Amino acid sequence: MKARPRLRPREGLGIVYVVLATLCFATLDTTTKHAVSAVPILMLLWFRYAFQTVSVMALRLPVQGRSLFVTGKLRFQLLRGTLLFIGTACAMLSLRHLPVGEFSALVMLSPLLSTALSAWWLKAPVTRLRWAVLVCGFAGVLLIVHPGSQFFGWPLIYPAILVLANSGFHVLTSHMSADENPYTTQFYTGLVGVLSMSTLVWTVWDSALVLSWWPWLLLIGVAGSIGHLMLIRAFIHAPAPVIMPYIYSQIAFGMLGGWLVFGHVPDALAWIGMGVIAASGVANALLSARAARAAP
Repeated sequence: MKARPRLRPREGLGIVYVVLATLCFATLDTTTKHAVSAVPILMLLWFRYAFQTVSVMALRLPVQGRSLFVTGKLRFQLLRGTLLFIGTACAMLSLRHLPVGEFSALVMLSPLLSTALSAWWLKAPVTRLRWAVLVCGFAGVLLIVHPGSQFFGWPLIYPAILVLANSGFHVLTSHMSADENPYTTQFYTGLVGVLSMSTLVWTVWDSALVLSWWPWLLLIGVAGSIGHLMLIRAFIHAPAPVIMPYIYSQIAFGMLGGWLVFGHVPDALAWIGMGVIAASGVANALLSARAARAAP
């Protein structure tokens, strides 16, 4: 029997980074669900990306200088930023209608869909077993948003678009992490969002809301920025098959946030659906790891 390979120190650090990222994302989702009840989404989006852009420049420009703006994959940087912006907008719209825990579980379809996207775009081999796991993940979604549930209806279009955007975002993040400086990637991601919103945010700007909600706006900016930086660093320290099983901890953090802040407890079918999605995602990641070890 072959001994199970041990994690290398860098891979262990990658796991720590991805768990911290999921904690930040769950905090972002919980705070957004609270703020979106009063603050226009255009303002939330602008603050989210303005904070990221300004903070990266303030912290890294004195260290990196002009190299902060140097990228060999500008097209991919802009595409990644656009996908994240679309995903963030759909996340805020989704959280108007969905509890945080159920929303987090639906978002976790993204890594599963990334497998299918990699097969199509990167020509990565995908076994029948992994396709079966992917189908099981989608079955978990049907348990959460089954016809007759309070979440079933037209608002589901928002998490559907979010999952598609996030899938492309994950594939690009993994593809770019080996070659691009993580802070450069952070800068361009924020820049795409803040430029997109700067042409629209003035139509809904409310200074009184900014003064009364600034702690929540700040928390949204901090959680989103740190979370995505942690995710980038996780991909730098460990390959995707190693860290992806741990990204499903976001479901647990999301349920905890939904219970602590909003007192929401999922029903029985939703619990089963979230478990199926998490199990399918972990199984997919473990199969990816096995395939990676078997490859020459």
